[in-house]
Amino acid sequence: MKTAVQFGLWFAVALVALFLAILLGERASWYFAWVIGTLMIVLIAVAGTVMLDAQDSHGPGHPSG
Repeated sequence: MKTAVQFGLWFAVALVALFLAILLGERASWYFAWVIGTLMIVLIAVAGTVMLDAQDSHGPGHPSG
């Protein structure tokens, strides 16, 4: 059952992507690059925050720090 739900979800995502590609036409590549760039910036910021938090948790009083 879980596999069927996942398949349905990804199928719906693919249909939305196809609809947007048809709707946007030649501008679709610009929007795609904008979305990918924005996601990369967010993911890099989150990774930096996680690393900083991990460093803070291993402060001077921590046995491995």
